[in-house]
Amino acid sequence: MPKAKVLVKNNQTEVRIPVGIRMLIRRCCQAVLVAEHFPHNAEVSVSFVSNAEIQRLNRIYRHKDRPTDVLSFPLGQNGHYDVDQETGNALLGDVVISLETAVKQADMFGHSLEREIGFLTVHSMLHLLGYDHETTPLEERKMREKEEAVLAQLGISREETFIQSEENL
Repeated sequence: MPKAKVLVKNNQTEVRIPVGIRMLIRRCCQAVLVAEHFPHNAEVSVSFVSNAEIQRLNRIYRHKDRPTDVLSFPLGQNGHYDVDQETGNALLGDVVISLETAVKQADMFGHSLEREIGFLTVHSMLHLLGYDHETTPLEERKMREKEEAVLAQLGISREETFIQSEENL
């Protein structure tokens, strides 16, 4: 079974990172590698940024001058990845998440921030492995099904949520 080395960096001050988020991100990355039968140990970088920073990156790399929830920067192409000579890990790329946008989306969709960050991480990992939901409706559907399957395996599917009523607290 492949192992994921996940480097998580907080490059923003707008949102406090909840306890357990770093572990959740690592679990999500690992689950995607297993689900996709990735044949090697891998390394990925995940950074939390502000809306202003993700907008800047979105403008530079996608020519869209607005904030977004997540950006993926794959290092591989057609299943071929550079390898870290010291560790032997395949270098998958970088994931950049706007925590400000993740908080807004979690509220908008009525689920927890943990569910939203889990979704964004799984979504980006699939991009790093070569999936692209923007090519055709069929590819979008395939990617969504893979995302939900991984999230269900982790116990954070669409039907399950971390939000609890005050009665359950």
